[in-house]
Amino acid sequence: MGAQLRVYKRRIKSVTATKKITKAMEMIAASRIVKAQRQVTASTPYATELTRAVTAVATGSNTKHPLTTEVEAPVRAAVLLITSDRGLAGGYSSNAIKAAERLTERLRSEGKEVDTYIVGRKGVAYYGFRERKVTDSWTGFTDSPTYADAKKVAGPLIEAVQRDTADGGVDELHIVFTEFFSMLTQTPVENRLLPLSLADTAEEGDDDKADSAKKDEILPLFDFEPSAEDVLDALLPRYVESRIYNALLQAAASKHAATRRAMKSATDNAGDLIKSLSRLANAARQAEITQEISEIVGGSSALADATAGSEK
Repeated sequence: MGAQLRVYKRRIKSVTATKKITKAMEMIAASRIVKAQRQVTASTPYATELTRAVTAVATGSNTKHPLTTEVEAPVRAAVLLITSDRGLAGGYSSNAIKAAERLTERLRSEGKEVDTYIVGRKGVAYYGFRERKVTDSWTGFTDSPTYADAKKVAGPLIEAVQRDTADGGVDELHIVFTEFFSMLTQTPVENRLLPLSLADTAEEGDDDKADSAKKDEILPLFDFEPSAEDVLDALLPRYVESRIYNALLQAAASKHAATRRAMKSATDNAGDLIKSLSRLANAARQAEITQEISEIVGGSSALADATAGSEK
């Protein structure tokens, strides 16, 4: 019994130490969510308005540009997958990877080759372990991304869009990331960045009444200097960078929320395990005390019987 009690006490001490760690990680993640939410709120209007500006240029001109022109028979697409550099976030990275795999399968079923670009060590490790080809990857900044990180990611993608498919270029650019809705809801989403869908963009952020009102709206005429193509060339990198930056911020906020939720669950489970082990330890100690009392009573009875026998 004594050995069993020592085992329970040792396990309680170990679980208590783990509980302190998970509680600290939960508090750190909770503090980071606030900052990440502010960054998402600050970047979203810029990305939305820039998208509307691109739409205005595209609808106001007849220029064919990779930003807005659909290819009749696309042969290659690029998929940017955003995961995390670290674990301890529940199913955050695995859900994003599953969404990217579904998108890849759909694109391949349409007869398109897929070039995969990955952000985050979890995605790189997943594809590396399965020996799948990765065109380019970036790591080390998923917890707190900056605009410079977004430009670094966007550079090779913009170059791929501007190249001909015969030279290794792509006709479409897709992005898969985890969108932050609330502290409890984060959902993996897939968006096509290029070519830009003008119909979807025009309706983005509008309610049903606004949509019905815009159907009869007369679009203005634009004059571009030096030309609409030059304007689109200038907006193309800004558009891709802003959307990737917003996606990185959304993914960071989602990751922190997932970490907080996972660490809270781990802390609660550790507390329940400590209670269970404490009950077992108390039961083992009570059994040990009962056994000692029984041994004392048995020894006392034997001594009394021996004394009574000697007196006779």
